[in-house]
Amino acid sequence: MVLSPGMNPLSEVRAKWGWFVALGVVLLVFGGIAAANLFMATVASVYYVGMLMIVGGAVHLAHAFQVKAWRETISWALSALLYLAAGVLAFVNPVLTSAVLTLLMAAALLVAGVFRIFAAWRVRPESGWGWLMAGGVVTTLAGIVFILGWPVNSLWLLGLFLAFDLAMQGWALIAFGLALRK
Repeated sequence: MVLSPGMNPLSEVRAKWGWFVALGVVLLVFGGIAAANLFMATVASVYYVGMLMIVGGAVHLAHAFQVKAWRETISWALSALLYLAAGVLAFVNPVLTSAVLTLLMAAALLVAGVFRIFAAWRVRPESGWGWLMAGGVVTTLAGIVFILGWPVNSLWLLGLFLAFDLAMQGWALIAFGLALRK
């Protein structure tokens, strides 16, 4: 769309406020459904990751045969086969895959939390460094709690994250749509 000097692009968005509210309600309902059955939401999350890995592996494999040098073709193809195997594993054994993904998420939270604490410590004389430190401590503690509850929490933790994200996006879109209406 070409904007002329007198056009207000926000006016077109404001006219669609109802669509934002409707999408927000749908996401909020899906978040509630996911929260009602965290195990099924976890399985859905695992299947989603598995499908992405299968598609990524297939594209990777097609790319492998575009590489003309023999050595590189083999390494690209092996990498693609690993992606495909991990994607298939997600469908064959979603419980094991959820355990692996939960452990990886816990490790990522631990590493991110430690880095945030380190970053906060480095900027310590600046105002607001305490908020950075608090965020790092909370992230680190979440990683520790996830690891201490592993592997049992892997049956519901990914589903909880999905339900929370859907609900938060739903509320955000509802609030945004209603604010546009005014």
